[in-house]
Amino acid sequence: MSHEHFKGKYEVELKYRVSCKDAFLRVLNTIEHQVMLEDNSETDWYFDTPDLSLKQQNKTVSIREMEPSGIKLWIVKGPEADRCEATDITKSDSAKSMLENMGYQVRLTTRKVRSIYFVNQFHITLDHLAGIGDFAEFAIMTDNEGALEQYRSELQSLAANFGLGEQDLEHHSYLTMFEQYAELTT
Repeated sequence: MSHEHFKGKYEVELKYRVSCKDAFLRVLNTIEHQVMLEDNSETDWYFDTPDLSLKQQNKTVSIREMEPSGIKLWIVKGPEADRCEATDITKSDSAKSMLENMGYQVRLTTRKVRSIYFVNQFHITLDHLAGIGDFAEFAIMTDNEGALEQYRSELQSLAANFGLGEQDLEHHSYLTMFEQYAELTT
């Protein structure tokens, strides 16, 4: 397992809706890969100002806890689509309290079940969002802004091995999907 997969200030990520998780896993088991973790419960607390200024700037700030792996992260995304930085933290409760002390409030709390696999330099996450569906994210993080389009092409090729194409792409963030789901269920 290598945390080198998660270093860089840019993330090229293609998210696909997965119609059959078992079929996806069958394909994964035919290619060389490493397992980072499987079936972790992941909780994200998304923070914003009361007037949603981060949302208006196309930015997100979140604190993530993963169990049973014990991984805790502080994640900032945006404003560019490929901009993403994450850092390990040890005290997520303190980080959440610090954000609240600076005037941020929890915009939304989300939960999903996540598995992470490494295929060469890429990582694939397989996620289940209760009530929403199953998704696979094919991604790479890098500091090389000039390589983003090349990586995007390579990720599309990798996804095609799983039978995933343009018609399966999901362009909404998980945050947006959870917000839409919450609106439908309230």
